[in-house]
Order: sequence, then C-alpha cells, then structure tokens
Amino acid sequence: MLLAALALALAQSPPPVAAKKSVTISLHGDRLTDDYGWLKDKTNPEVVRHLDAENAHTAAALKPTEPLQAKLYAEALGRIQQTDADVPVRDRGHWYTSRTVEGQQYRLFCRRTGAKDAPERVLLDGNELAKGTKFFSLGRTKVSDDGHLLAFATDTTGYREYQLSVKDLRTGKLVEDKLVKATDFEWAADNKTLFYVIEDAAKRPHNLWKHTLGEPVTKDVLLFEEADPLFNLGVDRTRDGKYLVRTSGSFTSSEAWFLPSDTPAGAWKPVRKREAGLEYSVDHRAGTLYLRTNAGGATNFKVMTAPVADPATWTDLVPYDPAVAVEGLAAFANHLVVSVREKGLPQLLVRDFRSGESHRVSFPEAAYSVGLTNNPEADTPTVRFAYSSLVTPRSEFEYDLAKRSRTLLKRQPTPNYDPERYTTERVEATAPDGTKVPISLVYKKGLTKDGTAGCLLYGYGSYGLTLPVGYSGTRVSLLDRGVVYAMAHVRGGSDLGRTWYDAGKMRNKKNTFSDFAACADFLVAQGYCKRERLALQGGSAGGLLVGATLNLNPQVCGIAVLDVPFVDVVNTMLDETLPLTTQEFQQWGNPKLSAEYTYLKSYCPYTNLKPAAYPAILVNTSLNDSQVGFHEPAKYVAKLRPLKTDARPLLLRCNMDAGHGGASGRYDRLKEVARTDAFILTQMGITE
Repeated sequence: MLLAALALALAQSPPPVAAKKSVTISLHGDRLTDDYGWLKDKTNPEVVRHLDAENAHTAAALKPTEPLQAKLYAEALGRIQQTDADVPVRDRGHWYTSRTVEGQQYRLFCRRTGAKDAPERVLLDGNELAKGTKFFSLGRTKVSDDGHLLAFATDTTGYREYQLSVKDLRTGKLVEDKLVKATDFEWAADNKTLFYVIEDAAKRPHNLWKHTLGEPVTKDVLLFEEADPLFNLGVDRTRDGKYLVRTSGSFTSSEAWFLPSDTPAGAWKPVRKREAGLEYSVDHRAGTLYLRTNAGGATNFKVMTAPVADPATWTDLVPYDPAVAVEGLAAFANHLVVSVREKGLPQLLVRDFRSGESHRVSFPEAAYSVGLTNNPEADTPTVRFAYSSLVTPRSEFEYDLAKRSRTLLKRQPTPNYDPERYTTERVEATAPDGTKVPISLVYKKGLTKDGTAGCLLYGYGSYGLTLPVGYSGTRVSLLDRGVVYAMAHVRGGSDLGRTWYDAGKMRNKKNTFSDFAACADFLVAQGYCKRERLALQGGSAGGLLVGATLNLNPQVCGIAVLDVPFVDVVNTMLDETLPLTTQEFQQWGNPKLSAEYTYLKSYCPYTNLKPAAYPAILVNTSLNDSQVGFHEPAKYVAKLRPLKTDARPLLLRCNMDAGHGGASGRYDRLKEVARTDAFILTQMGITE
C-alpha cells in the first residue's frame, strides 16, 4: 500500500526539469559537453529556484513515508540517553568533559579544577553559541598551559570557515572575538602566543602566522607560506608539550619542522626536509623524536627514532613487518603505544621504554574498531582507548600499561537495546581479479539466508580511510525490521593497510568499484537478499563509489542512496579554483594530462550516465558544502532524469542551511537519517 502511495505521490508531483545550457570544451582531442554546468552558481536565483523545486518534489514524494519517519525518529531517540556526560579527562590539574542536556541540540564543554567532584564550570555552551544561526559547528579547542585561556573555533555556515576566538576562563569574557579564519592553531608555552594556519582562496591551508594576545591582527607575523599547491599546512604540539610541530603534507610526501614551545620567537628546525615519496609524523619524549614513517620502502609504515640534536639521523625502533600496518603512535613517559592493523583488524602495541618489552592489546570480536582516545598527559601509568563493534556500543577503557589490565570506564548508554539479539560476522567476496574483499555484517539473530531479507550495503573506499566498524543506534531500527547491514572494505581505504589503499587510487581506482560490485553480487549469491531488496549507500567519495558502481551495472541493486556525492569527477578536477582539487591530483589524477583524463573520464559517474533502468535513487546534498559542491549531485540528477527508462523515484534533497556533514544539531541529524532510512525501507517493501 505504501509503495502505491509513493507512486501516486510521484505522479501527482512531477519532478522539475533543469534547462540545458550546453558548454563544450576541447581537451586532448576530445570534446566534453556539459549541459548543466550553470547549476554551479548558488548566488543565481534560477539555481536556488531549481533547488527549491527539487526539495518540494522530494517532500511531496516522501510525504507518504512521514509516519514511518516519525516512528524511526522516535525509536532512535529512545536509544539515546539524552542527558549524558563523557568520562572526565585530566590535564594539568583540571578535569575536562563535555555533556548533553535533554532537548538541547549542542554539547556543553566543562571543567572542574583539582578534584573530579569539584564545582563545575561551563567553558563553552554550544547552544548559546548557536543562537541566531541555522547551522553551528565547534571546531578545535585549545587551553593555554596555565589553564587561563581557551582558544576555540566556530563555523556558522557549514562551509568549514572556522573563526578563531579566545576566552579568558577567569572572567568568562572574550578577549579575542573572531580574530581570523583559522583551520588550525596552537598555543606556545608562554600563554600569550598563538600560532595559527589560514587557507587560500581554494581552502588550502597554506600560511602559518604568529599572534600575540592583545595585539592587533595587523601586527601578526607570517612565519611560513606553503607554496606547493599539492601540500596542506598544519600546526600541532607533541604530547609532552615540549615542541611545536609544523607539518606540510601531500598524499605522497610530508615534512615537519619543530620549535621548542617555550621559545616562540625562536627558529624552526627541520626533522627531515621533504623528499618525493617520504611520509612521516612526529612525537617527542625525553630528547628523542618518535616517527611513524614509510622510509626505506616500508609501504605499510614502521616506527623509527631520531635524537632532537640530530633529527635527520633515523634508527629503526619497531622494524618493518609488511603484514602489519602501523597507523599511529603516541609517546608517553615510560611507554610507547602504537596503533597497528593486522589482517584488517586493529590492535594496540605497547612498548615499555624501561624494560624494552612489548605486548599487544587484542580484542575478541570478528569485526570491531579500537583506538586511543583523549590522553593529553604524557606522564601517566594508564592510557584510555575506545572500543566498539557492530553490536557493542562505544566503550571507553582505561588500560594499565605495566599491569596489562583494562578497566571499563563507560559504555555508551543505549536504552531499549539488547546486543544479545544481534550477531555479527566477517565474510569475503571475490573481486574480478581474484582479490578477497572483506565484508562486515550485522543482523538480527535467526536470519534465514533465503533472499527474503532486505540488505543495506555501505562503502567508501578512498583517501586511505578505514571504515569504522562500530555501533549505530539508528541502524538498530533497520536490523529490527529484518534488514542485514553490510560494510564493504573495498580497496582505496586502508582497511588492510597502505597497500590496500594504493591498490584503489589513481590508475587503480576502478578496483574500488569492481570490489563494491563484487560485494553486492556476493550478498545476493549467498542468500542475504535479492537484488530488488538490496540498497547501496555511500557519502562523499562513497557517493562516487555508488554512482560508478551503478554505471557498471544499473541493475546491481534495487535502491541507491548517494549522500553529498562526488559524482562530477572530470569537471571538478579541471577546476583548480574549487576546494581540494589541486591537492587531490595525487588521489584521482590530473585531467590536464592526457592519460589521466582518459582514465578519469572512463569511470566518472556524471560523464557515463546512459539510458537504462536504474534503481530507486535518493541523493542528499547541502548548499554550503565546501568539500563536494552541491552542484555535483544537482547536475547528476538533472542529467539522469531524461535518461532513466524506469518509473522508480529519483529524488534530490538539498539542505539549504548546512555543509558536508548535513544538519548540525543532534536532533536535526536524527531526522535526516530517519528520512533516508524511511526511503530505503519503503523501497524494500517494509512499511511499518
């Protein structure tokens, strides 16, 4: 009945038709025509009217699902302890935490001085800061060494233009209000000097400045300009606070310079100057630099050391093992903690500096995520890590590094949820070239693999990012309705190490799409679902994944959701004025080079749309997205509409007040998820 109501709603609200305004360019002897490039200009009233019309069409088409949306929202809300607080973290005699209050959209950031039960002071109230705005995001926060000053950054558009402010925690007054637009910042140890990084016109972090508190911005000193358009600039401090570190990094190389944090007027010193293909990151302890690096052909990275007095001389500490990917390190007073991944599963490697002994912290489930959390103090006998799986809510542990014992500090409260009702497993699909591709699965116990269940397959597969295998309270509503949830660990991510990433980027990018298609085929072949009840979902580069997979086989699934999707690859990579484009020549390729243009064009979702019967499709985007312009999904939908040979819905929804991550308030975000999940469920034939 609900599907019939959806079909009627679609018929009664015909979709908008975007005008064709063709522009043709010639490149490498090829002619590239774009009929919808005019949709790029969000200041054009005609563009805004078109987006409003798309939103009206989508609202009308989804109106029959509103009761289900409301039910899904209520269920998700019922699995959240709305008034809650994080575990307090100790730093320089203060205990810091953040908490939520029922009915409020944003978090409060607080501290207690001396003891955990001392009187609480609210340092920042996101709800107060968000007043009068339609979008709010709190970026980086940094407290000065003496605990008196708080530097913080806020974004009120969704475009990720964070304004840097400074608050005096003794008086509660702002001493610097929206000083500059800064992507990154750090205090020196003198409690008055701020180092900050600003972006160029294409949103590339490129200039490092020094600001003295109380002085006008006009007196700020430019310390360094990163001139290479392939590199992004950042600034940080080592865990022990002894050094500031300035890092320039591309997708294939990095370079770090360091400065004693108590001499902010001093000269920065290089660790090792940039070399093609050399990547490294830096921490410090007791006069020694600790390096995660791929030096010497360590594709999956290893750990090396260098004396501060001679930083270019590197020595192996944890020898290279190609079967073990080193993902990060943290140097503490008496221990080194290294985050590693073996056979796709994360572990923590602990090395005792005093005894030289090492051990691993391991975990029991078939698929999970684990990583160090906030550990600001270097001189500590314990560290904290967070663990989660597809059935286990986020759990924060304190780990005694010497005793090798763990204590559960907090498990995310999840009312109305019983993990014993669900099961998780890890299986493998076989890609066309014979590569085994892992899939993490979760579903309600009692599943019969006869193809009658619905299945949602999620993927990403870019930038070397690893899919976090964790619990989701909204996902439980799908599981309770018999839906199997699957995560495809395709090449292009680092799920199986750096070699897995390299096998799915640049001229290997098509492996990402064939892997995803193989995972979809596997789920159908193994009886988890039938194609008409299989949904594919991905966001950003994951939207590219879904779009490219649909072009390989438009009948690969019955439902597809593309969130803020990077689907206009060729045109975007040709426009160096757009954010991210130039830096990502090392990720996707540069279309100004003939061979790379040909390869990009061969898989670009927008370029390769063709007449065919496509699945039911929902495309979500945001007007102020700085990472994937709203025009990409808008153009994709406009071009696909006249090509589709089926009557299934093709819907575009544009959040006119948000950015890449969608709505900023926690309740608003739940409503967006409920809308998307209601679309998926109804297309699967699940209406209650």
